[in-house]
Amino acid sequence: MSLLFQPLDIGALTIPNRIVIAPMCQYSAIDGTAQDWHLIHLGHLALSGAGMMIIEATAVSAKGRITPGCLGLYSDENEAALGRVINAVRQHSNMPITIQIGHAGRKGSSETPWDGGGQIAPGADQGWKAEAPSALPHGPGEDAPDSLDAAGLKRVKDDFVATAKRAVRLGFEGIELHMAHGYLLHQFLSPLANERSDDYGGSLENRMRFPLEVFEAIKAAVPDDLPVWVRVSATDWVPDGWDLDDTIALSHQLKARGCTAIHVTTGGVSPKQEIPVAPGFQVPFATQIKAEVGLPTIAVGLITEPEQAEQILQEGEADAIALARGLLYNPRWPWQAAAALGDEIDAPPQYWRSQPREHPDLFKGSKVGFR
Repeated sequence: MSLLFQPLDIGALTIPNRIVIAPMCQYSAIDGTAQDWHLIHLGHLALSGAGMMIIEATAVSAKGRITPGCLGLYSDENEAALGRVINAVRQHSNMPITIQIGHAGRKGSSETPWDGGGQIAPGADQGWKAEAPSALPHGPGEDAPDSLDAAGLKRVKDDFVATAKRAVRLGFEGIELHMAHGYLLHQFLSPLANERSDDYGGSLENRMRFPLEVFEAIKAAVPDDLPVWVRVSATDWVPDGWDLDDTIALSHQLKARGCTAIHVTTGGVSPKQEIPVAPGFQVPFATQIKAEVGLPTIAVGLITEPEQAEQILQEGEADAIALARGLLYNPRWPWQAAAALGDEIDAPPQYWRSQPREHPDLFKGSKVGFR
């Protein structure tokens, strides 16, 4: 058996293989509430055979959304609608389903990508005043966010806790806390976005303080055996920004507080970033974090071929492989990876007839007869 199709423990959660569906924003909610699109989209991916699905970045408040169409879990209506989606998916898939929760910070009040992705002014239709560690806009010419005061910090932390409790009620098997891609918790971490002069700015210890407080509050609010892990941007790709050494320091602190894994991506906090995009370009960051910290690491970023994913695992560079856009383009990638690597994979019996003749043992337990 290849390593890609061996189980992996993430805390108390065992996933059946090491293919992870990374969270992907759909910008298709209404007031944070999931719609039929989410049922179709998540149901589609839940039949892929991946080992775990992390649903899209889910806002902890209305102000915490990236766009007006972003998914939220901050109201009873949000919770009921997302519950309907997840319950329907679970009727036809036993894939572990987990959730990423976050707050957009200064990157909030934005248009959807297909409408250009620019900032929506606070006074415009569907716009709002963003909030952040410091009153620094994300890009030139944008409206500056409000700097969070002590009351604002408490409110945001309470919002994260309330959303985590809703996630528990919905039966999610794990929670990923979003500290990456330039959103609020990453903004606190990066000196490019955080110019505070209080206990939450300045030194690395101070810049880590609020993200760690949020993590601690979530851990205290959910069952002890529920895995909680973090997605990090291992570098800002900007001089004098957040970097790998900072990420390793943060990961040590997270491990000491019960974090069960580190999901390693990069960038997002500054439009000045210069990213050397190439196949597997983010994997070395995951490798270093895995070596230095010892937590399970999830690698992501232009990992497109089964043999490439398997080699990363065989060489000990990461413990799991996350795919995002590649799975949107080819939702049966896990099936094809299993065939390429000579493994078996779960597939719904309704699809067993599709098993290729050259791979008669691809689907576990498949027996198809015709009259």
